[in-house]
Amino acid sequence: MRFTLFIALLIVLQVDAVSLSRKQTQQQPPEQVLQDTTVLSFSEYLGYVKRHHPVAKQAELLLDEGQANLLRARGGFDPKIEVDYRRKDFKGTEYYDELAGVFKIPTWYGIEFKAGAERNEGSFLDPSLTVPDGGLYSAGVKVDLAQGLLINDRMATLRKARLFEQQTAAERDLAVNQILFDASTAYFEWWRATKEVEVYIDILDAAITRERGVIISARAGDKAAIDTVEAGVATQNRLLGLEQARVNEIKSRLQLSNFLWLDGVPVELQPNVVPQPDLNSSIDVTLGLMGTSLSEFNVENHPKIQALNFKLDQLDVDRQLKANKLLPKITVDYNFITPDWDRLNSITQDNYKAGLTFAYPIFTRKERGDLRLAKIKIDDARYGLQSETLILRNKVISVFAELEGYNRQLDISSNLTTGTAQLLAGELRKFELGDSSLFLINSREVKFIEAQLKQLEVQKKLFESKAALFRSLVILPENL
Repeated sequence: MRFTLFIALLIVLQVDAVSLSRKQTQQQPPEQVLQDTTVLSFSEYLGYVKRHHPVAKQAELLLDEGQANLLRARGGFDPKIEVDYRRKDFKGTEYYDELAGVFKIPTWYGIEFKAGAERNEGSFLDPSLTVPDGGLYSAGVKVDLAQGLLINDRMATLRKARLFEQQTAAERDLAVNQILFDASTAYFEWWRATKEVEVYIDILDAAITRERGVIISARAGDKAAIDTVEAGVATQNRLLGLEQARVNEIKSRLQLSNFLWLDGVPVELQPNVVPQPDLNSSIDVTLGLMGTSLSEFNVENHPKIQALNFKLDQLDVDRQLKANKLLPKITVDYNFITPDWDRLNSITQDNYKAGLTFAYPIFTRKERGDLRLAKIKIDDARYGLQSETLILRNKVISVFAELEGYNRQLDISSNLTTGTAQLLAGELRKFELGDSSLFLINSREVKFIEAQLKQLEVQKKLFESKAALFRSLVILPENL
C-alpha cells in the first residue's frame, strides 16, 4: 500500500515538473524569436562597423595625418616676403633709417630666385648701405653648388611626406581590415551560440513530449514507474544544457555589441535581434572572397609590405641627404641692381652685387656617423621586410590549406549529424514498439546533440578561416 502511494506521488511530481519545465522554457527569449524578431545580416552588421566604429574612424585620421604632413612639407617651397627695418635716433640726430625688403621663390633644386628693394638714409649710415634717393632695386639668384643642390632638407622633407602619405593609406587599410576581422569573429560566435540555443530548444521539446508520454504510459501500467524518473532526468539535463546555451548566447551578444556604434554612441543589441540563418551563401560575397585563389596572390601588393616599402624608401631619402652632407657647402649669390625698377634696360652687368660662401668640416665625423646610422636603419628595415614577406606568404598558404581542411570536416560532421539523427529516429521507433529503452534513447540523443554542436563548431571555424583569409589578404569590401 505504501509503495503504491509512493509511486502515485512520484508520478504527480513528475507531471508537475514537466509542466514547470515547459513554462520556464516558454518564458525564455529564444521562443520569442518565432514571434517578433529582427534579422541582423552579416553584411549589414559589417557595414555598421565600417562606417561608425571609433577604430574605423581613427583609421581615417591616418589619411588626414598624411595629407597634413604633406601640406606642411610643401610649405618649404612657398614664396616668402621678408622685411627688415632698422632706425636709430639719438639726441635729435637720425643716425640711420634702414629699410630692406625681399621676395624669395624657392625651387625644387638648391636654387632660389629673389627680388628686393632697399632704402637707407641717416647721418651715420654705413657707406656700403648708401643708395640713391629713390631706393635701390635688385633681382637675382642664389645657388647651392655642392651640398644642397640635388637634395637638401626641404626636398627630403617633401619626398618623405609624399611617401608617408602613401604609407598612411596602407596603414589605414590594415586598421580597417583588422577591426572588420574582429567584428566578423564576434558575429560568428553569436551565430554559433544562437544556433546552439535552437538545438537545445528542439531537443528539450522532444524530451518533454517523450516524458509526458512515459508518464501517461506509467499511469496506464504499460511502463515502469522508474522510467518516469529517467525521462525526467533526461528532461532536466536538456533544460540545463539550454540554460547554459542561453548564457553563452547572452555573452556573445554583449561581445558583439562592442562593435556596434551609431553616430558616436554605442548600441546594445536587443534580445529580439537574431543573426541571419544561413551564412554559407553570403559570407564570400560580403568579405569579398569571390574568385580568390592562391595562384593570384602577390605578396608585393599586400598593404603591410607596401607600408614597409614606403618606410624603407623614406629611410633611403634620409641616406641620400646624409651622403649629400659630406659635400662642401658652396653658395653663390648674384643680384642685378638698379635704381629704376620700371626700366628693364637699366639692368646691366656693370651693376651687380655678388657673394660666395664656402664651408667644410675638416674631419666630417658627424656627417660620416649620420650616414652610417642611416645605412644601419636601412639594413634593419630590409631584414624586417624580408621576414614579414615570408611570414605573410606562408600565412596565406596555411589559411588556404585550413579552408580545404574545414570544408572536408564540415562534410564529415554533416554526415555524422545525419547518421546520429537516423539512429535516434530508429531508436525512438523501436521504443514505441516496446523493443528499446529510455537509456538507449538518451544515449542516442546525447550523441545527436554532440554531433550537432560539433557541426556548428566546425562551421564557425570554417567561417573564421574565411575571415582569416580576409585579414591575410587585407580586403576592403566596397559593398559594405
